[in-house]
Amino acid sequence: MTVPDETGERPGTDVLRRILRDGRTEISLVDRIVEDLAVQIIDGRLPPGADVNSVELARRYTSSRTPVREALLTLQREGLVDIPARRRPRVAPVTLSQAREMYEIRASLHGLVSELIVRNAPDSALDVLDNWQAHLREDAERGDVDSYFWHNVTFRQAEAEVAGNHQLTRLLGSLGLRTLQLRHVSLSLPGRLTRSVDDHERLLEAYRDRDTPLAVALTKSIIAAGLQAIEESGWSGLQVERSPDALDA
Repeated sequence: MTVPDETGERPGTDVLRRILRDGRTEISLVDRIVEDLAVQIIDGRLPPGADVNSVELARRYTSSRTPVREALLTLQREGLVDIPARRRPRVAPVTLSQAREMYEIRASLHGLVSELIVRNAPDSALDVLDNWQAHLREDAERGDVDSYFWHNVTFRQAEAEVAGNHQLTRLLGSLGLRTLQLRHVSLSLPGRLTRSVDDHERLLEAYRDRDTPLAVALTKSIIAAGLQAIEESGWSGLQVERSPDALDA
């Protein structure tokens, strides 16, 4: 079970690595490049549309361009990078419909997680979630978006583990890195940390009270609020598709 540690490593690192390595334990140079670039894209240091220079990356990692190409192909499969023909790779944008579809899936799956927690999780397992919530509260008080985000990622991972359905945990992991990028954008907006931490407090109370309808409703509301924040953010990485009628006009 995921528990807070004192290793000094970035919170959420283990979750990110589970997504990227799919159970592999060995760490290759390609893995290192993928992880470093993924974090920079997720936290916005490499924004959508930014060029990804493979020559510079090869120089930075003291490698040939082959590991860099492999890393970029992995990030392309995760939806974070576009590799146009005969052009430099770039960080991929997100369409509004993609964001809505991903959040719709997340709401349904995490709603099931909450239902299973209320039904199956012992009080001792809920103590783990309380520990992560303490980290979230401290991060929100400091206004530390990055720490809050990664602790929030790990809170959700711990929730999935507490729910006790291994296939559901794997399915949530398969949603990949694009959802992490969107979640970071959402939590970066003014006022979001305070609302998020308060919503999580109410969710934990619903778990303790064994109130299934309230826990599921709160989880779906938390995720819906995240999507609404993204829709209203004006984030430059979000593309609003034009309808066929608009194109013909």
